[in-house]
Amino acid sequence: MSLVERTGLVAGTLVTRYKRFLADVTLADGTLVTAHTTNTGSMKTCWEPGDRVLLERAANPERKLKFTWLAVERPGGWVGVETGMPNRVVAEAARRGVLPGLPGLRQVRTEVRYGSESSRIDVLATDAEAREVYIEVKNTTLKDGDWALFPDAVTLRGAKHLRELEAMVAAGHRAAIVFFVHRQDVTCFDAAREVDPAYAKALLQAAQAGVEVLPLDVRLVTNCGQDGTWSLGWELAGLLPWVVRG
Repeated sequence: MSLVERTGLVAGTLVTRYKRFLADVTLADGTLVTAHTTNTGSMKTCWEPGDRVLLERAANPERKLKFTWLAVERPGGWVGVETGMPNRVVAEAARRGVLPGLPGLRQVRTEVRYGSESSRIDVLATDAEAREVYIEVKNTTLKDGDWALFPDAVTLRGAKHLRELEAMVAAGHRAAIVFFVHRQDVTCFDAAREVDPAYAKALLQAAQAGVEVLPLDVRLVTNCGQDGTWSLGWELAGLLPWVVRG
């Protein structure tokens, strides 16, 4: 069963993505629309012109861009490109007590201020021993061979989050970084050290300090209804292995 689901989605053909926030899509009736793109990163390996995409209509009729781009179909399967969804799925899995690697969580909250560097933790919960569990979620879409990689661009903010998580462990709490592998055509995870060697080093240091590294194996479930609209659901199949590339 999907932890989170979106229904009433519209399929189209991607023309191009540009200016980070925009994507032009041709709908089935030939209409060209511009969709909002929440992913402001490089989105390398996530799309090519001609790919099928799924768009969600804006709930606010006054919004200038009437659609948001949620997912794209690549040769190996669907890739999620809506960056708010990983946090929602992880929080819902935590509430249900079924988050891989961190089962049985309680008192789940989101977007809680913490740390000495003015951060917000994506998910804060307690475990069965009443310890606080700080969970940072990273949308992970970069692919190279069988590997899902993070980050897809240099991320000073990501390094800050690792420092904050280490500090929580040092203070006696639990901390985890969840790499939400938002695609289905990979079998393992590693840091993208060619992209950001400083982040790769910081991730290894954080793991050695006790921060739990959890690459989530995410399944995107799609269905096209008789009315031509689509549904999209998110399931968590478990954890992918962290395998350092040679």
